[in-house]
Amino acid sequence: MNSQEQRPSTTTRLENMPISFFAVVMGLSGLTLAWEQAEQAAIMPFMASPYQAVITAVVFVVLLAFYFVKFVRHREVVLKDLRHPVRLSFFPAISISLLSVSVIAFQFYPQLSKVLWLIGAGVHLVLTLFVLSAWLNQSHFEIHHMNPSWFIPVVGNIVVPLGGIQHGYIDLSWFFFSVGLVFWLVLKVIVFYRIIFHNPLPDKLLPTLFILIAPPAVGFLSYVKLTGSIDAFATILFYSALFLTLMLATQFVKFARLKFFLSWWAYSFPLAAMTIATFVMAELTGKDWFHVLAMVLFVILNIVLAMLTVRTIEAILHNKICLPED
Repeated sequence: MNSQEQRPSTTTRLENMPISFFAVVMGLSGLTLAWEQAEQAAIMPFMASPYQAVITAVVFVVLLAFYFVKFVRHREVVLKDLRHPVRLSFFPAISISLLSVSVIAFQFYPQLSKVLWLIGAGVHLVLTLFVLSAWLNQSHFEIHHMNPSWFIPVVGNIVVPLGGIQHGYIDLSWFFFSVGLVFWLVLKVIVFYRIIFHNPLPDKLLPTLFILIAPPAVGFLSYVKLTGSIDAFATILFYSALFLTLMLATQFVKFARLKFFLSWWAYSFPLAAMTIATFVMAELTGKDWFHVLAMVLFVILNIVLAMLTVRTIEAILHNKICLPED
């Protein structure tokens, strides 16, 4: 078989484009916001966040365009993914990406940011209800299908206040925050039950364990936005996120041995959320050790994002992404 026969066609690759690709946008958004925090803290000698914002927006538009074409040309594949117990949970990554881009856009184009936020919040609410309905009425989901990516649809509501407060939607922000917080507690219990008492997660899904960090880290950021201060509950959220970060750090060897999958991008957004939360903690408390921790996490975040970007580009060039899945 020659190389031309081995190389997947453009049509085949489009058909197999995974919905999880939007985790890339979430990761790049998190990096951009982390750089904004670092620049505000005056610890960076140059401004990089505006350029990263442009890159993030371009990547989002490109991925959205490709996925729209996939929907038009291969609608049955998309509908099949909407019934899949794992892939279903990644569809709200689109609305979370939109919400994240709206937060980034606020300092440059406030009105555009508002429009993006309204669309993102509305789409995420629809997807949340759709996924919950699918869970409640399913007949083929089993406990081994459960993994931390299930947090994305419902717990992802906790992201909405980050932009909602900026645009003055206080009550709506509390609504989304409440939904995300309550379902975080419910799903977290199920995830730990699945991990402890059933077969280990397959290698492809192991990186999704980092998603465990996101709810308390983003929850901390949203709660501080909503209340304007750090109280006991905010402190609990922050230290919960910090503990989960330390817990996953102890599994470094296991993660380092994994073969590259697109799911590696699950490392990015939660790590970025933890980094930003630590910068906010440092700013509002003025404690030196938070500044040190924020810098350490910031360095790690940039190394991880650089590695993910390189490995993803290599995988695309060598046709190791957009292949048929089981």
